[in-house]
Amino acid sequence: MWRVGIDVGGTFTDLFAWDESDKSYTTAKVLTTKDDRSKGVVQSIEAAGIPFDQISFLMHGTTTATNSLIERNYPDAAFITTEGFRDTIEIGRQHRKALYDPYQSKPEPLIRRRNRFAIPERMSVKGETRRPLDENIAQQVAETIAQRGIQSVGIGFINSYANPAHEQRMREIVREANPDVHIVISAETRPIFREHGRFTTTAIRACMMPVMTSYFDRLEDALKSKGFRGSLLILKSNGGVMGAKNAKDRPEELIESGPAGGVAYASYLSRTTHFDNIIHTDVGGTSFDASIVEHGKGLITRSYELEWEVPVSVPMLDIHSVGAGGGSIGWVDEGGSLRVGPRSAGSEPGPACYRRGGTEPTITDSNLILGRLNPSLSDKFELDVAAAEMAIDKLAAKIGLSRLETAEGMIRISCETMAQAVKGVVVARARDPRDFVLASFGGAGPMHACFVAQAMNIPKVIIPGQAGVASAFGATAMNIRHDVEAFHYASLDDVDVSDLNRLYAELEEKARHRLLADGIGASETKITRTAQMRYVGQTYEVDTDIPNGIISKGQIASIADAFHNAHRLEYGVSSDDFPIAFVALGVTAVGALKEPPHFNFGAQAGRANGASRDVYFDGHWIRSSLYSNSDLKPGFTVTGPSIVEYTDSIAVLPPGTSGAVDDSGNLIVTIAN
Repeated sequence: MWRVGIDVGGTFTDLFAWDESDKSYTTAKVLTTKDDRSKGVVQSIEAAGIPFDQISFLMHGTTTATNSLIERNYPDAAFITTEGFRDTIEIGRQHRKALYDPYQSKPEPLIRRRNRFAIPERMSVKGETRRPLDENIAQQVAETIAQRGIQSVGIGFINSYANPAHEQRMREIVREANPDVHIVISAETRPIFREHGRFTTTAIRACMMPVMTSYFDRLEDALKSKGFRGSLLILKSNGGVMGAKNAKDRPEELIESGPAGGVAYASYLSRTTHFDNIIHTDVGGTSFDASIVEHGKGLITRSYELEWEVPVSVPMLDIHSVGAGGGSIGWVDEGGSLRVGPRSAGSEPGPACYRRGGTEPTITDSNLILGRLNPSLSDKFELDVAAAEMAIDKLAAKIGLSRLETAEGMIRISCETMAQAVKGVVVARARDPRDFVLASFGGAGPMHACFVAQAMNIPKVIIPGQAGVASAFGATAMNIRHDVEAFHYASLDDVDVSDLNRLYAELEEKARHRLLADGIGASETKITRTAQMRYVGQTYEVDTDIPNGIISKGQIASIADAFHNAHRLEYGVSSDDFPIAFVALGVTAVGALKEPPHFNFGAQAGRANGASRDVYFDGHWIRSSLYSNSDLKPGFTVTGPSIVEYTDSIAVLPPGTSGAVDDSGNLIVTIAN
């Protein structure tokens, strides 16, 4: 039986699969079908030649939810909240993205104001009813929703994390008038304080449920029609996977579904290369993703924002994404400066050289003109050099540069954008990039990795043998995982340990129930506990590991030590002078699947074929060595300037770099100071 991982990106749909019996593997890469991404999933399996009835697990990473949210491309949804809080999801926290920009504007609200309703009701922070729910107005709102034909409704009342009774009753009233709509309540979405994040996350779930339910229904039908009888598992933003049914119910957990596979592959590399700290980067056709893998694990954040002032309050891998990829388009701004991205040519029409109707200059066109791309694209299809030159020439004429200067300028700008994304994720977590190696994934990743590493003073780059389908590979290495949280504020010194034990037991039961829905029994489940804790008076929390089992009063001191250590790791300081408080409790439940084997992607017999061609670096054509992955036997060395052509990606080693192939077939590149 085959374990299949599929990553659907903005331009390409990638597949990596391995046979669970003989450990053989196969890959495929097809253009993403934007009209219905499920078609591309099926096409990638067919391209790989895998019988659908021989697939045990299909692990699927998707950007469908993210794209729909960013484009606001979903059916109208409604949001019902407490009187006085109707505009919370639009006002946000009144922060400014650019302090001195008088022309900045907030993102378009997730739900239009005419579909946001306020109901008289009030709960206290202790869960006591201050003002009963006005059921007459509630019924009027439910009837208005029915008249407008709205398909999904989010309900978020103030302080409902302390007592959800009013939200539950509001759901009953809406259901009576709208029996077929999706209804979600914030007390079940994220039962935590800070209403902006809770309301926004609830609105995201409401908006995405019709979209993702429709998508997964189409995908399941398409797979079954081909004979698929295995388990369909969806990649989550927290670094795990879940079944399709759970994914339909909790689509807000899919925001970073696609990039999560890359983090999983970086974790796999950490285990197999013994590099403890890795900066994972992934360059696709549309975007660039960066994150940290430390001691073999991706770092988690709870302060993720889909857009400025659009927080998603769920545990997510700390991934920073920017619009920089192979399809990123070059353009000139109002001041006459050359810019690149975030707009992308995607797969339709794609870069000008793809012969699919694209006419705008992209990063792929630039790499082709500079000699870094083979016009035959490793014998996959012929790239149109003349079309790429025409597109670049139009841009060059606007800024008064030559064709080559413009193309190289686009690459430099794009690589600097990528480097700033790396800086954003590394510096925000108080890490030094010089303590890491950079792992480069994606079809376009190895072409730019050395330049990004040079910009950030990162000493080494890992280019895996399967860099072009790394996120798909990573999907096959993931376990089923569910995170469950609950608000609980208490001083550490005065906390009632019986409350802690009761709440953790309830959270563990919920987590086990979700795993059971994904086919994981109690004997296969691993539970870990965390708590969001802070020094009293702080406005941010730090995740702290909490011991399993019955917590006793005698363990409070060790919990305090764990918090101090976690705070010191994140912020460089800790203090015994301030009291500590619990803010929320969390449980992570993991159902472990069979790990992928240790693959060796190196050639069995390497050779140097002596091929070379001129490649443009720093304003000059330089004769550069050419290699293919069939040349790269473990122990083989490569000196820049060189081009290495893999099956699904191309690596560019500029002058001053050198690389050696390790025992697994990864090219480890040393960056000159």
